[in-house]
Amino acid sequence: MAKTAIVYFSGYGHTKRAAEAAAQGSGAELIEISEDGNVSDAGWEALAQAQAIIFGTPTYMGSVPWQFKKFADASSKQWFGRGWQDKVFGGFTNSASLNGDKQVTLIYLQTLASQHGGIWVSLGLLPANTKAATREDVNNLGGSVGALVQSPADATTEEISSGDLETVKRYAARVAQVAARLHAATH
Repeated sequence: MAKTAIVYFSGYGHTKRAAEAAAQGSGAELIEISEDGNVSDAGWEALAQAQAIIFGTPTYMGSVPWQFKKFADASSKQWFGRGWQDKVFGGFTNSASLNGDKQVTLIYLQTLASQHGGIWVSLGLLPANTKAATREDVNNLGGSVGALVQSPADATTEEISSGDLETVKRYAARVAQVAARLHAATH
């Protein structure tokens, strides 16, 4: 697999749990955005060295929280120097509602990757959209741009749907595999 980094913000621990599942699938290094919206110098260096970057964030009020936005704005240094040009990107988001306007957040993440000259990887999983489907099925929320996670507002981090966590895990593996194939083809 390609050298992968997952940069994420988690307000209540649910997105962190999803990031951990993504790391299991991709062997990625986890880089946490702090409550103040900052990433350590070591985190920025890991992002610079990564072949693939996966963004993880909750959806608050129809978009990313301010902490993630602060990180995105700070990435303008990499943008200006084209430091993330041709890296492979993916993203996932979590909200308390089944929909919760998560698609808007994913489009934001995809746009951020595109501004950096990156290559976005789609989810690549069919939705579980039959009457027999359950919340424990992979891609039960029917995403395609990236991975979707739902954790009810009164749920602990241990109560996140195993199907959603498996979706994130498989998606992160896909992002890392695509990055590995592209890297092998160019080197």
